[in-house]
This record gives sequence, structure tokens and C-alpha cells, in this order.
Amino acid sequence: MRRILVAGNWKMNGDPARNRELVGGIIAGLPARAGAEVAICPPFPFLAAVAEHLAGSPVRLGAQDVSEHAAGAYTGEVSVTMLLATGCRYVIVGHSERRTLLGETSERVAAKTGAALAAGLVPIVCVGETLAEREAGRTEAVISAQLDAALTVCGGATLSKSVIAYEPVGAIGTGKVATPEQAQEVHAHIRRNIARRDTAVAEGLGILYGGSMKGENAPGLLAMPDIDGGLIGGASLKAPDFLAIVAAAGTD
Repeated sequence: MRRILVAGNWKMNGDPARNRELVGGIIAGLPARAGAEVAICPPFPFLAAVAEHLAGSPVRLGAQDVSEHAAGAYTGEVSVTMLLATGCRYVIVGHSERRTLLGETSERVAAKTGAALAAGLVPIVCVGETLAEREAGRTEAVISAQLDAALTVCGGATLSKSVIAYEPVGAIGTGKVATPEQAQEVHAHIRRNIARRDTAVAEGLGILYGGSMKGENAPGLLAMPDIDGGLIGGASLKAPDFLAIVAAAGTD
């Protein structure tokens, strides 16, 4: 049975006081037997402090990016060993904002995925099409190419230790969420794509939805057979909103 994951991506938001209040509210509001694993991914400067706030709680820590390089003259980059030292369990790689705003290629995302997996971090590998690509009927082709880059570097068996997040780029930060049926169609395509290499890996792989999931639309999305949780942006910045999504995942 695939484990549900609800991961909050704070993006470039937060300050020490707000972070403490937000983390405290999330921990206090978690159900005793949540049906999902919960993770939060703050900006790099806050990782150590947030790790302290999370100590003793079931909430996992994640980062928003990682370098594909182990060490060296890479100013501004952060390595897998640095993330592990702060207590990270997860790391987001290939988020649509990094692909579109910073020009990250699928090949570089694949290299980052491989570095994270080799170090024992769980990468949340983001894939997704732009609105123009969807309107041109290229959704499946674009996502297949993004997945193939990661599969070529990591292989199916290794990728089984990761999580995939589907981001319809036109829905990121716009509130224009896909219908549950539209999201399910793409999630099923992702699983079929991976199944062509390894059926067992495909069946066990968690695939998150990352397009403006909120408390009100989470139940419908999470009811779909191939949607295994959410990568949450704006709704992760307010404890009640984030907890509503966790609650939609049910209880054990």
C-alpha cells in the first residue's frame, strides 16, 4: 500500500517568529493517527531552526533544492551532506518555478535526483507541463521526457525510493486547480510510464499533486486512485489550511 505524503513548500516565505508559530500550530493540530506522513520545506536559512521546532514531533523536514555536486567551488549551492546535517529527510528537485524561472533542465534535475538518492535523501521530483503545452496537447510527451531523464540516470529500482510530484504549471499559485479527473489522468500516465520499465516500482511509487491543492478540493483529489498526497504551496503557510489537507488524507 502506498503511503500518503503531504509536504508543505514554503517557497521564499517566513521569518523566525512566524515560523515558530506556524510549526507550533501544525504540530498541535495534527491528528493522533494521521493517514499521511507530513513534511515541511522551509527556505535554506531556516532549516536548522525549524528542525529544532520539529524535534520530537512526527513532522519531517525537507529542503526546497539541492546541488548535484558533493562539494567545491559552487557559490550559493547547498549539498546533500549539508541537508542531512540539518536533519532533512526530503528535498524538492525540479520544481516548476526553478525550471521556468531559473532554466533548470531535466538533465540537471535528474543529476540532483541521483545525488539525493545516493545520500539517502528522498527527492520529491517535480514534473509538469505549462499551460501552452497542455493547450497544444503535449502534456504526456512533456512529462514523459522529464521522467525519462530521471529514469535514465537513476533507473527504476533506485527511483522507487523517491516521490514524484505532478505540477500543472498553469495552476501553480493561480488557484486554477485541475479537476480530480484531469489530475488523475496525468497521474495514471506517470504510473504507466514508469511501469514500462518496472511494474512493481510503478505500483509502489507515491505520486503527489502539486497544483493549488486546498482544504476544499483536497478530498476530491485525494480520492483518486493514483493521487498519493500533495505538494502544497500557499496553503502550507497557514496552519489551519495545511491541517485541513492533512485531515482530508484521513486517519490510519
